[in-house]
Order: sequence, then C-alpha cells, then structure tokens
Amino acid sequence: MDTQNTLTTPGEGPLYMQVRKLLTQRISNGAWPPGHLIPSEIKLAQELGVSQGTVRKAVDDLVSNNVLVRHQGKGTFVAIHDTRRALFHFFPMVGDDGQRVLPDSRALSVRRLRAKKSEAQALGLQAGARVIRIERTRDLNDQPTIVESIVLPAASFPELGKSGSEPLPNTLYELYEERYGITIHRAEEQLRAVAASARDAKLLGIEPGAPLLEITRLARTLNGTPVELRVSRCLTRAHHYQSSFV
Repeated sequence: MDTQNTLTTPGEGPLYMQVRKLLTQRISNGAWPPGHLIPSEIKLAQELGVSQGTVRKAVDDLVSNNVLVRHQGKGTFVAIHDTRRALFHFFPMVGDDGQRVLPDSRALSVRRLRAKKSEAQALGLQAGARVIRIERTRDLNDQPTIVESIVLPAASFPELGKSGSEPLPNTLYELYEERYGITIHRAEEQLRAVAASARDAKLLGIEPGAPLLEITRLARTLNGTPVELRVSRCLTRAHHYQSSFV
C-alpha cells in the first residue's frame, strides 16, 4: 500500500479516518477478499507509520459497520455473506411473534433484457444497457409472503441466468460474493404502502387490492457502486418491517 503523502494530507480528516479509507480501498480492490485474515494492528501501524491505537480505532469502525469481523484468538477477517448475515443485516421482515426466519425462495423467471430508464439511472448504467431481471416469490413459514423483482447489471454477472447455468440459490448475496467477487456492504431502502396487483394476488393467494408493503432497495458495494435494484412487495398479515437505529 502506497502511503506516501496519504496519511498527512491537510483537510483529509482525522488520522484514523484516513487509515479507515485506506483499509476500505484495499478491501474494495480485492487485495483482501471476503474471509481473508487482515494483517495485525501492529503490522498495519508499522506499515502506515501511525500508532497502533489509530489503527485499532479504524478497525473498530469497520467492525461496527460489518465490513470486518473479529474472531477471538484468530484475528480480524473481512466479513463474508452467510445465512446469519443475510438474515440479520439484509432481511428486515420479522414475524409478529418476534421470530426471524430466512425465507425460502422460488425463481419464476431469469431474463436478460434492456434496462428501463429508471433502472439504468438507479444502477448508474448507460441508457439501454443490458440487465438481468429476476422474478421470484419468497415463503415465510411455508406461506407465500413476498413477490420480488431484482435487476442486476448484466456486465457484472456474465453467466447468471444463461442457458445451462445453475439454479439460483436462496440467498443471492452469497452467490454474488462467491461466484462474482461482488460483496454487498450496504443498502438504501424506500418503503410505501401499495395495493396488490392481479399478479401479486395470484402469487400470494390474496385478493387483488389487498394492502402490501413495497420495499425498494438499492444495494451497493463497499466503494458505493450500485449493483442491485430490488423491489419486494410484502404481505404483512403476520410479519412486520423492523429497523434499528443507533
């Protein structure tokens, strides 16, 4: 890592934030892939020419944001997507009894086509760029509860959805990471109440016009690149959206 004139530039903010930025860049660039053990705080401090306390503060911040994870007696690792992370960090629907259950998914279609104007704009693509559109339903406690439409930039997922490709797994974020080296680190969501369309009603076993919660999510990598636009239309008769603020 080239640190010359990098950690002492006026106006760049506190030193630990400069260290955090450098560590983030290394993760984003793939120098430390998911599951990788990063160097010790002592080694990083020596490499960057800062105190160990400064490095620890930067690492603590990345741990609190689920970018890194500490394993007692083993060291600090780049976080990976697994079932637990998918459930507690990226799936906001909770049963009215307080139980969190990862839904079972069933793909209805996977198509490669031209992006709609709104999709291209959200994903930062050129007008008419190729995208992959996944349509699926998700069951909670064996009941159809969510209808989803997921749009991905085709250039970032070259084999996904092509003839002969493997069936989609239940947790897509693990697939993105393991097969394509794309890790989702944060997401922005917008919520609104909508009425079930005829298609929603058929897939969820409800009456057309029944109330649904629509969640529009734009998922980004660590460096802020948008890689997934997801619209989930959720039946909330036995579930609710739960968000925590610190």
